[in-house]
Amino acid sequence: MRKYGKAAGIMAAVCMSTLLASGCSKGDYQKMETVLAKQESGSEKEAHQEKEENQPETSRIDRENAMAPAPVFTDVSDTVYIKGNNVRLRTVPDTGDSRTVAAVLNSGTSLSRTGDSQEWCRVSYNGQVLYVHKSLITIEKPQVLETTAAASQATTPVSDSSQAANGSQVAVDNSWKYADYSAIKTGTATMYRSEAANRKGITVCVNAGHGTSGGGNVKTKCHPDGTPKVTGGTTGAGATEAIAVSSGMTFSDGTPEAKVTLAMAKVFKEKLLAEGYDVLMIRESDDVQLDNIARTVLANNRADCHIALHWDSTANDKGAFYMSVPNVASYRAMEPVASNWQKHNALGENLVAGLKGAGVKIFSGGSMEMDLTQTSYSTVPSIDIELGDKASDHSAATLDVLASGLVAGVNQYFGK
Repeated sequence: MRKYGKAAGIMAAVCMSTLLASGCSKGDYQKMETVLAKQESGSEKEAHQEKEENQPETSRIDRENAMAPAPVFTDVSDTVYIKGNNVRLRTVPDTGDSRTVAAVLNSGTSLSRTGDSQEWCRVSYNGQVLYVHKSLITIEKPQVLETTAAASQATTPVSDSSQAANGSQVAVDNSWKYADYSAIKTGTATMYRSEAANRKGITVCVNAGHGTSGGGNVKTKCHPDGTPKVTGGTTGAGATEAIAVSSGMTFSDGTPEAKVTLAMAKVFKEKLLAEGYDVLMIRESDDVQLDNIARTVLANNRADCHIALHWDSTANDKGAFYMSVPNVASYRAMEPVASNWQKHNALGENLVAGLKGAGVKIFSGGSMEMDLTQTSYSTVPSIDIELGDKASDHSAATLDVLASGLVAGVNQYFGK
């Protein structure tokens, strides 16, 4: 007897018994068996179609790419240069899917070419084998207008839809020191070049505190050497791990701190650009997937100083202050703190002086000792500035005054 699926097999057995009992011939049974076989074949086809329809879209794309003829590459070994800005490097030589974008490079970036085909080049970039369309590279280095190191080396592993409208996107390079300590680093910062006549050639990293979805569910090392925190804070003293990015507090009027720090960052950015500073904006939306270490590493490699904007969680409108480096011998002896803590405190003192000169209320002596992840990984002058607390006014007029004070502090620190 022919072998069927379970349901069809049971039906065949029942039907055979019934037919034979009623006196039907073996030929009648064979005709019935043929009908069942056709029904089963149709069912299997439908089941297969249903399975195909339920496959993830990525699987379909993979199958379509697999069917497309792959370019044939000739091995080469030379140096080529990106021609034009926002040029996409891809994991496959195909422009059909934005998810294959692995990096976005600007004009003049050099690449090691390892393969050449009719339309594509195979290149080595950051340890990856990637592909770039031949129309977007040249063997002669293009002339590039003077710009900051940050803008000229900007790279971005993002999809086509997330290109910055007025700046170059900058991603964390995994080869950078301390980058591997970061747990959330798929987002990008944005580099803006000042067009002021008195452009200073100095880049200020403006870090709008908080604003990383899921950041509170992930932890990173407080210190690169794994030692415990020496002060309290959001994470208590003695802890060796802290949440990657806290969600921040909520102002007395119900406004989330992350929204206010973002609004503050945007006002600060415009004033810095007008003053002649280039600006690395860590966050320009409600969510950027960069934790505190990733933000710090970006500033270390693409800016001359790092200013993180926050408001404190107290509720008495106590005024502005900066988080100073704790006067604890073991902490100040730990690298990179040992080589930079005096610069951190000097930047904080100048920012507070600028705010005070703008008429901003200052808390106590203008500083509070705090062991921060940001400070623990910073290799450029870096400070967390608390611009008030949850009871403080955060109207547009107040943010404008605060931004003016901060710019004055930056000018004072850099002697401009």
